[in-house]
Amino acid sequence: MNYQNILLELESPIAILKINRPQQLNALNKATIEELHQALGELRDMTEIRAIILTGEGAKAFVAGADIKEFSDFGVNEGTELAAIGQESLFDYIENFNKPVIAAVNGFALGGGLELAMSCHFRVAAGNAKMGLPEVTLGLIPGYGGTQRLAQLVGKGHAMEMITTAEMITASKAMELGLVNEVVEHDELLDYCRGKALRISRNSSTAVESAIKAVNAGFKEGVSGFKVEIEEFGKCFGTTDFVEGTQAFMEKRKPQF
Repeated sequence: MNYQNILLELESPIAILKINRPQQLNALNKATIEELHQALGELRDMTEIRAIILTGEGAKAFVAGADIKEFSDFGVNEGTELAAIGQESLFDYIENFNKPVIAAVNGFALGGGLELAMSCHFRVAAGNAKMGLPEVTLGLIPGYGGTQRLAQLVGKGHAMEMITTAEMITASKAMELGLVNEVVEHDELLDYCRGKALRISRNSSTAVESAIKAVNAGFKEGVSGFKVEIEEFGKCFGTTDFVEGTQAFMEKRKPQF
């Protein structure tokens, strides 16, 4: 499928998704959110793709926020719908995706951009990256899950500070807070993330999918993460990957998943 706002690069067993609006600092608009959802839908069913890297085109920005022009004249109902549809079609969709999505934060990740990075399964940042949630300067709050995921990642106090002050933080500060897993040089970012994605691809895809479900369950209200872990653990015993993994272990060879 041809996309106008994103680039999809297949490097089996990994895929790289790039938001491709560098002149707008890769700002998220409705069309880009829809295209990301469509591309991820394609990748979900590609058995040869085991992990995905999400990044921004160019050297300046991962995603420097939402496209404010699209909602500057919205009312209450339209604003509520904007957040609900966005969360369901992209941000929650990524968080619950069946394959790990790694955010390669290559520059500014602000507002919806930081929310997009936080919806990924983990984050790696370039040294020049800056992160923040400036919505309160517009009379808004984060609406794509930012108030929830930031507090989960860095704790309530740090999340309150970042959201209410609207201050940007550096990549090194983000790593200190646990917002990103690693900080690397800008020109090494994609290769570093490729290495992580390839490491994932050598493991059981069914087990990795179960692990994502189990970890996420611990952050869902009214859901017992321990119960989901037990269920997913049990399901693993019914997979061909379990047979191959245990057989390879006993035969002292590498498994072929």
